Amino acid sequence: MSAMMSAMPSAAAKLPEAYDVVVVGAGFAGMYMLHRLRGQGMTARVYEQGSGVGGTWYWNRYPGARCDVESMQYSYSFSEELQQEWDWSERYAPQPEILKYANHVADRFDLRRDIQFDTCVDRAEFDEATSLWSVTTSDGKTVSAKFVVLATGCLSNARMPDIKGLDRFTGKVYHTGHWPHEEVNFTGQRIGVIGTGSSGIQSVPVIAEQASHLTVFQRTANFSIPARNAPLTEQERQKFRANYPEIRRFAREVAKNGIYTEMPDRGALDDGDNERRAKYEARWNHGGLTFMSVYNNLALDKTANDTAANFVREKIAGIVKDPETAKLLQPNNHPIGSKRICIDTDYFATFNRPNVTLVDIKSNPIEEITENAVRVAGKNYEVDALVLATGFDAMTGSVAKIDIKGCDGQTLNQKWAAGPRTYLGLMSAGFPNLFIVTGPGSPSVLSNMIVSIEQHVDWITDCLAYMRDRGLDTMEAATEAEDKWVAHVNEVAYTTLYPQANSWYMGANVPGKPRIFMPYIGGVGPYRQICNDVAAKGYQGFVMERAEAPRKAAAS
Repeated sequence: MSAMMSAMPSAAAKLPEAYDVVVVGAGFAGMYMLHRLRGQGMTARVYEQGSGVGGTWYWNRYPGARCDVESMQYSYSFSEELQQEWDWSERYAPQPEILKYANHVADRFDLRRDIQFDTCVDRAEFDEATSLWSVTTSDGKTVSAKFVVLATGCLSNARMPDIKGLDRFTGKVYHTGHWPHEEVNFTGQRIGVIGTGSSGIQSVPVIAEQASHLTVFQRTANFSIPARNAPLTEQERQKFRANYPEIRRFAREVAKNGIYTEMPDRGALDDGDNERRAKYEARWNHGGLTFMSVYNNLALDKTANDTAANFVREKIAGIVKDPETAKLLQPNNHPIGSKRICIDTDYFATFNRPNVTLVDIKSNPIEEITENAVRVAGKNYEVDALVLATGFDAMTGSVAKIDIKGCDGQTLNQKWAAGPRTYLGLMSAGFPNLFIVTGPGSPSVLSNMIVSIEQHVDWITDCLAYMRDRGLDTMEAATEAEDKWVAHVNEVAYTTLYPQANSWYMGANVPGKPRIFMPYIGGVGPYRQICNDVAAKGYQGFVMERAEAPRKAAAS
């Protein structure tokens, strides 16, 4: 069908545009999806709401924005030439460099001709009579597609906080997830930052250097490990490249989170105090997310976890000179690592600067925002501009913005009202031929996202080829398989300490959002094996069907 479509543009012009696959989003998932679909000879159209590729790295341009996975690992592995030719400049690439990389990939593989930018997908409706999706975009056009792939990203729907008076603030308001594309200079201004998650922790030290005064409004203190970022030498790059086959294999099959690092062979309580402290010290000095890999039971055993949490609290107390401020910055309401651990450059030391104030809004929430101040506990903190580092409606938010209608007129938002339900994080029962890349119920945000993206895209593409080769028209998750998977995801989560935190993994940062543990915590390797086994058994747990013969004849 795809070859015919390209050969007969005149006939196609009279009908609504038709594609084998419509892909929503041109971040790292959407770009690779397009590349793989082309390789299968399928026609595809990608719709992207931004004006360029890069997804989360297109939008997140706030000061200090970086990836928390090392550059040499936060990169595509599908092309040997690409991974050998691209030079990362630093251990942790800054946002402009990651965006440059995304643009390089788009150019190198000539992806832009099949991407329509500045276009949102507003609606997608499945027609049970024709087994086709009808997709309506923000420019008023409707196209049809056999399959829809949601590559909308887990952290792409910026969440505006509901604070009284925010609308009457007369200064500039910025959201870290929706930053202006031209440079923002805070020199000589009084700035207020609301939120101390990853984007707050990354931006605070940079803003503090510019602002005449910076006031940080903190509801929840977060654990953060120094990044120890540094330029990469040519020697380091070459060593990494030479070892890529093993690094990629390890990330896919062995590492729980898709990150290559030394694996622990013991629990925290198997070592004496001095030895344990020395190991924490070594990882602290090495920097980065692998701090949590010192021992194999930090996510499972509260007593073991306390040893790591106490070590980091002591570090904070040692860095921050004012004891009251240090105490506020020490997290005490969740186990370390049960929220995504942050990595920073001089975050805690920033609070030693005379032009930085920390305001606790847990004990005294923000009362309101006036024309020129944030009022807490009856006191006005005057600011010229506000930076909202209030995070995202994670995992489901970017999907929820689209009006998706499956079988029997049910919308995905109705189905997911009590929390997202998927089979393997890939499909949701009642929505045939609709795939999700790194959706809820998959390792997703608990992993190196690119490892998870490549695995999902490869699985989906192989599945589409399987269907085409067998003349199958529709595929959807069986309700029973989905129910079992949702139960399994939650069961595995509750064997760990993760649910003890009010985190965005649980949807806890969005008022009224149901509390359900969204990502799969069983590990990248075991999850990949489960997906491979499902495919090997003829896509067990999915229902695949052929359409009636007459329609097949008409279509050909």
